[in-house]
Amino acid sequence: MTSVTSLLAPVDADLHLLTENLKKLVGARHPILGAAAEHLFGAEGKRIRPAIVLLVSRATMLEEDITSRHRRLAEITEMIHTASLVHDDVVDESEVRRNVSTVNDVFDNRVAVLAGDFLFAQASWYLANLDHLAVVKLLSEVIRDFAEGEIQQQLNQFDGSLSIEAYIEKSYYKTASLIANSGKAAGLLSGVSAEIAENLYNYGHSFGLAFQIVDDILDFTATSEVLGKPAGSDLASGNLTAPVLYALEQKPYLETLIEREFTEQGDIEQAIALVKESQGIERSRELAAQHAQIAVQNIENLKPSTSRQALIELADYVLSRLY
Repeated sequence: MTSVTSLLAPVDADLHLLTENLKKLVGARHPILGAAAEHLFGAEGKRIRPAIVLLVSRATMLEEDITSRHRRLAEITEMIHTASLVHDDVVDESEVRRNVSTVNDVFDNRVAVLAGDFLFAQASWYLANLDHLAVVKLLSEVIRDFAEGEIQQQLNQFDGSLSIEAYIEKSYYKTASLIANSGKAAGLLSGVSAEIAENLYNYGHSFGLAFQIVDDILDFTATSEVLGKPAGSDLASGNLTAPVLYALEQKPYLETLIEREFTEQGDIEQAIALVKESQGIERSRELAAQHAQIAVQNIENLKPSTSRQALIELADYVLSRLY
């Protein structure tokens, strides 16, 4: 399997600079928030979201180097993403992410909430300073979408009647919106046509959905070490994802376990076993593959470049995480 590091080679130097800049942007004036920033941005994340912004920037700026505004957009994208993770970990009471203790575990919930708020505020300030109204609107929409997605997820906990369509909508809000809107924003900073800008949005939309569906499959098929968090944790918390929703069509008893919120001994283990016995995981793989294919189709009209090729291969990489 091709590693994500090799796929991101066209923007490797850009990503290194991004990590250093993020620590400076966030940690300058506040010792506690600075420590939180060092903890967050020092973690070995894949940086997929800012990488896509940088790859789109380079794929749409073939005749000249990318600008400081492209770089700042990538930094803003990672700030927004990280802020959402910090808040998610507080809501979910998570102690570990990517095999590293969460901010709320290292410090406490108050510091974590403030750190997330601060990151959103910093991102908004730097966003306004890009002086590009259309880009400001796109990224502001993302912050709203995060809140919408989190609210939907909380309201739909342990709801066995949830539809695949509602799951896809929530996945768009929580994952795909940032990738879609930041990719389009990078294109706008490059001055692309309205058609190309829309294609870049559609690439991010479908890529983000494929990415989230694969993450939700891995919750059942990967080890806790690989996930960087306890396996099956989404289901245990009542977050019903594609594999579960498909499994419910075949395994009616699964709904009984969900409705009683896995309160009896062995419930969660039985629920995981029922999902694995069903076609839920296979059907979810097919759904992810469909979205990955749509993503690639949307950037076929970009001029050939190493960055465009990396965007295509990233869609394949997302699916390869399952094998």
